[in-house]
Amino acid sequence: MKRVLVEMEKLKNPNSGLGQFCLNIGQQFQALHPANLELDFYLPEFQKNIFGSRFNYIKHIAFHKLVPPDSSEYDIWHCLHQDSHYLPGSKKTKLILTIHDLNFLEKYKGSKQKRRLNSLQKKVNKAAAITVISKFTEIIVRENLKLNNTPVYIINNGNSLKIMEDAVKPDFISFDNFIFSIGIISERKNFHTLLPLLQNNKLLHLVIAGSNSSDYAKQILKTADKTGVGGQIHFPGTIDDPAKYWLYKNCKAFVFPSLAEGFGLPVVEAMSLGKPVFLSDLTSLPEIGGVEAYYWKNFDPLHIIEVFENGMLNFDADSEKPSRSINWAKQFSWENSAKAYLDLYEKV
Repeated sequence: MKRVLVEMEKLKNPNSGLGQFCLNIGQQFQALHPANLELDFYLPEFQKNIFGSRFNYIKHIAFHKLVPPDSSEYDIWHCLHQDSHYLPGSKKTKLILTIHDLNFLEKYKGSKQKRRLNSLQKKVNKAAAITVISKFTEIIVRENLKLNNTPVYIINNGNSLKIMEDAVKPDFISFDNFIFSIGIISERKNFHTLLPLLQNNKLLHLVIAGSNSSDYAKQILKTADKTGVGGQIHFPGTIDDPAKYWLYKNCKAFVFPSLAEGFGLPVVEAMSLGKPVFLSDLTSLPEIGGVEAYYWKNFDPLHIIEVFENGMLNFDADSEKPSRSINWAKQFSWENSAKAYLDLYEKV
């Protein structure tokens, strides 16, 4: 029987993106109950037994950044994200490295970018297999890293949206006609390009949920005020699951003009409820939205408005569109993701 250690240090913050990734994969491992693998989890002590008592839990220790733990008893060490400092201490243990994105290529330039690439390259050199969360991420990885003969497997993320039919309207919603988006309000999300939609329709509101403390968020609000749409844009900050479900369920459309996404989970969440989704045609988004999404090819205000208006007319005229979107989203499930990882453990 193979022994596998799954590195889940990011469960120190289970509500973060990587924390949710770890949590969903672990919950599916628990549900699938693989009989031919012995799974152990490396995670913060306060998360011990999070996936039940039948698994072994290895305590995360920060000192392991400097001196890796002895991993000789494990056949495989699965590192669930590319920036992890926690790697196997024994050369006998095969490393599987999951790479979510290389967004730092846009964030950093010069020597800092080179240091990040060199650090990731060292991990890639140690890996027996690499997994990526989208075809787009695989392309970027191959363009920027030397893989030699290391095999790469695409294993998509799953849909994390919790169905909450009894969710009630959030207190900050005092209007009916709104479009919705979600994510940290940063330059990479490109949310300011949505303001022309509000200028074109004074009855339309825009709700963007997520951390809103950035200078970029303040600049969007300032621009909105200057252009006369300040009362139509709403930044409620981080929201809970019932509010998120209600906003997805009741929005006129989901809008996501992001410039860089390794996967784009909110797209799947919105499509799983049959909502029209409007996306940039950049990075992984066309792969995740497929033929059922509508795409902005540039961010000229007139183009933004034209694609949205024509898309809504098309959506309203096509009675089968919601069901096709729902069926498309079904392929992105955490059960499918977990099964693919378990199959890979057998293969490596």
